[in-house]
Amino acid sequence: MNYRALSAELIGTAMLVAGVVGSGIMGERLAEGNVAIALLANSTATAFLLFGLIHLMGPISGAQFNPVVSLSAAIVGELPWRRLLPFVMAQIVGGVLGTLIAHGMFDHAAFVWSERVRTGPAQWLAEVMATFGLILTILGVSRSRPEAVPLAVALYIGAAYWFTASTSFANPAVTIARTLTDTFSGIRPADAPAFIAAQVVGALLAVGAWRWIAPARSPKAGDSA
Repeated sequence: MNYRALSAELIGTAMLVAGVVGSGIMGERLAEGNVAIALLANSTATAFLLFGLIHLMGPISGAQFNPVVSLSAAIVGELPWRRLLPFVMAQIVGGVLGTLIAHGMFDHAAFVWSERVRTGPAQWLAEVMATFGLILTILGVSRSRPEAVPLAVALYIGAAYWFTASTSFANPAVTIARTLTDTFSGIRPADAPAFIAAQVVGALLAVGAWRWIAPARSPKAGDSA
């Protein structure tokens, strides 16, 4: 067991969720009721943080911070299946710690079940689309320009906050963590299972699409076909 990699996933996910929840709280406070400004603050902080965290933890664990990213990596052979469950557990625990840290920084109660409603077919489709795009971005850019993955992921998530009805959770660990905050970024516990199911569907569709449009090449394959 690679405990350094697991620690990197736990710490990275905790920092990511602290950033998501914390920037949501700060954005809502400063926006004084302007939801667009609050969302801009939330999305910008998340994108910037992702860029830094992926650079920081990438050499240690791959900086996945997301159970469906780890699942996709296992399916395509980039993560041993025996490491999938430990990675997922580290990410979930890290996410919960991230909410605790954000609440502590803003003097909130440690955990409060969210009452923010996020449900319905449009929201579920948005989560399928958000996750589909995220996984496709990771698979594609990691093959063509691996050094650009941090920027590509940060840009995609920053954009997906705005073009999806769900504001792009695209991460089961983050979704679970956000059930524990009744703030700008929260989601009701009752709504989380459908979001997580949509995220898994989106990831599987992305892996299937990637295998279709960019199959693995043999060493002798040419580009003239």
